Amino acid sequence: MSDEDDFMQDSDAEQYDFEYDTDEDENTADVDVENKYYNAKQIKVANPQEAIEEFLGLPALEEEKGDWHAVEHYRELLTYIKSAVTRNYSEKSINNILDFIERMSDDRAALTCMEQFYSLTLQSFQSTNNERLWLKTNIKMAKLWLDRKEYQSLGKKLRQLHEACLKDDGTDDPSKGTYALEIYALEIQMYADMKNNKRLKALYQKALSVKSAVPHPKIMGIIQECGGRMHMSEENWKEAHSAFFESFKSYDEAGSLQRIQVLKYLVLAVMLMKSDINPFESQETKPYKNDPRIAAMTDLVDAYQRDDISKYESVLQKNRDIMADPFISENIDEVTRNMRMKGVLKLIAPYTRFTLDFVAKQLKIAVPEVQEILGYLILDKKIDGKIDQQAGTVEIESQSDIERLEAMAEWSRSVRTLWVTVFSESEGFKDDELAGVQGGGLNRRLISESLDQASKRDGPSMGFLAWNSSENSGESMSI
Repeated sequence: MSDEDDFMQDSDAEQYDFEYDTDEDENTADVDVENKYYNAKQIKVANPQEAIEEFLGLPALEEEKGDWHAVEHYRELLTYIKSAVTRNYSEKSINNILDFIERMSDDRAALTCMEQFYSLTLQSFQSTNNERLWLKTNIKMAKLWLDRKEYQSLGKKLRQLHEACLKDDGTDDPSKGTYALEIYALEIQMYADMKNNKRLKALYQKALSVKSAVPHPKIMGIIQECGGRMHMSEENWKEAHSAFFESFKSYDEAGSLQRIQVLKYLVLAVMLMKSDINPFESQETKPYKNDPRIAAMTDLVDAYQRDDISKYESVLQKNRDIMADPFISENIDEVTRNMRMKGVLKLIAPYTRFTLDFVAKQLKIAVPEVQEILGYLILDKKIDGKIDQQAGTVEIESQSDIERLEAMAEWSRSVRTLWVTVFSESEGFKDDELAGVQGGGLNRRLISESLDQASKRDGPSMGFLAWNSSENSGESMSI
């Protein structure tokens, strides 16, 4: 056997462990991560849900990572913002993620998760000095606390945000006017929920005075809606109507569904104003006149403006869901009371005496409510009458009879003044005329006594009638 054969035999018997270069495997893993990243980026506009799933799958491709829930995935994604992507891109992406989470949060557990997302974001950007993202995230956090009615935490956060919108000298920073309006909107909502009208009014006026902002129309919609509610609580119906109209326009521009609810408030304000204005005659509201979502309010205002109490009551009975909105339920009673007062006045107009039960049956309301309405009308001097609670009757003094008697009394006084002037201060009758009067059995003294007796017995108007009857009796008299 040759040396070569010995060598080959030894080679066959020996087993070698080959050491493969691991760079190829690492490169393959990197390519997978890169492909997944760019695929997610490419589809994020057309299919955001799938893109999010792709992004969230990135950390799992790294061997040292295990299974992560949403918050842990987000925590991992935040580690890329300092080196892997640009500042503007990371800010935009994080805002999109937070907006998406905010829209998808519909229960208490989701709200708790959102708070963790916001806290992680603030911690991550604490060292980057990104004031814009800091403001946006803190505003989102404040909104979360508002939704959860955590007013103590919210108040502290709002004070912190207000300070961030000031310059070093303590004056408002014009460059942060848009953020300032968002903060005012949150604070106004908080005080509206707390029924603190004094503080709400001051903030509302301050928010309207901000001129350096270009806010999202939804923000102005929120501010004006809260202002309208405030005016309604003060029974300032006209200002409430104006605020709700501006709110509706802003919500409509923003494409917010809240525009429908505010449009209902606008119709409510029109009725409380006791106005004949058609709330759907403007070009902004006209497209919604036949919208089925506000059909009930449209029918209500139509019946109200036509003084059709039966139709008004019928609409309320058939559309109980109107009362589902606490704000409408709180204010519709005033509209109903006004409507019933108009119905009572219209019903009793021909009568001087009627029963409470008669009005109650005609208007289909309870007798105590009829008594309350009539009492208010009497105190407000809309009618002149008296209520007999024991007998359940009402007696009305006819205003037309009073006015007629007053007119006749004035007429009688005028004739008497004329008579005195002619017979006492002028030359009186000529001889031949006086003879004719005396010949007829009448003289000035007799006429004067007749008028005095008639006035004392039957009042001034009957005194005039006595004069008139004597003039038409066929006796000769001339002046």
